[in-house]
Amino acid sequence: FSVIISVNLALAFNAVHTFPGLEVKNSYVASQHFQARRTEQEALGWTAKSWISDGKLYLSILAENQPVAPEIESAIFGSATSVELDQTPDFRIINGLFVADVGKAPGNWNLRLKARADDGTLFDQRIVVGGHQ
Repeated sequence: FSVIISVNLALAFNAVHTFPGLEVKNSYVASQHFQARRTEQEALGWTAKSWISDGKLYLSILAENQPVAPEIESAIFGSATSVELDQTPDFRIINGLFVADVGKAPGNWNLRLKARADDGTLFDQRIVVGGHQ
């Protein structure tokens, strides 16, 4: 029983230790503006997708099948389950794509992106990063 209890405690400690934490400080206040922000973002008509290939992170943002190059206010590339390996990609634009050098370990990775449209609308998305494109 001591082995089982020890393993359970170790797993519980690691689960709590690696959890990234809260998304927002006050979920009630955040919910009050959610629908308006969602409507503004949908009005942009942007589709964003991201993938990894040869140690590079690619980000495509399209509006009506044309590349869009908004101002990226913040971008965090990290594991879905831990913040320990989070990286801040230094994007450059190549042929209409945002490209950055990154390191990646196995697992589920996300790109948490905040980009500002020319009209001031904040595009705030969590994008699941795929494999080779």
